[in-house]
Amino acid sequence: MTKAVSLFAVFALLLLFWVLLNGSLATDVLLVGAIAALIIAVLFRRQLAVVTEFRGTPQAFLATARYLVYLLKELVKSNLRLAGIVLSPALPLNPGIVKTRTRLNSRMGRLLLANSITLTPGTLSVELDGEWLYIHWVTVESSDIDAATASIVAGFEQHLEVMYG
Repeated sequence: MTKAVSLFAVFALLLLFWVLLNGSLATDVLLVGAIAALIIAVLFRRQLAVVTEFRGTPQAFLATARYLVYLLKELVKSNLRLAGIVLSPALPLNPGIVKTRTRLNSRMGRLLLANSITLTPGTLSVELDGEWLYIHWVTVESSDIDAATASIVAGFEQHLEVMYG
């Protein structure tokens, strides 16, 4: 993506966010929002480039819909699993931190992966270091990198890879 296209994309996203927050398309609101969005986009273009990493292909939009469905399904499953653990008299916990690997190259893809894992009850992203993701897991099933990656990361990653690479 060229610098001009990237700058415009950041500007457009910031302006859209401004309009959504204000709930108004009045001229003065749009003018103030456009000025603020332009200043922020110009001054922080490198830091905000992460929001322009989304691949705007039909496959990426379809993957986004599948990702949201998968995330919702995983949230429900993990909530029920964790509720079962909490309600069990034996309280079958096996907490620990596992090391997993991600194939994602984009910063935004890795960020969404780490946040998706953290949103899912029973897991918490502790550190993201290059391709390595350290996750606190309430019920560690395996400390093997490949097994932990397949169990926690792979489902999210297959959708995020299409969206962000």
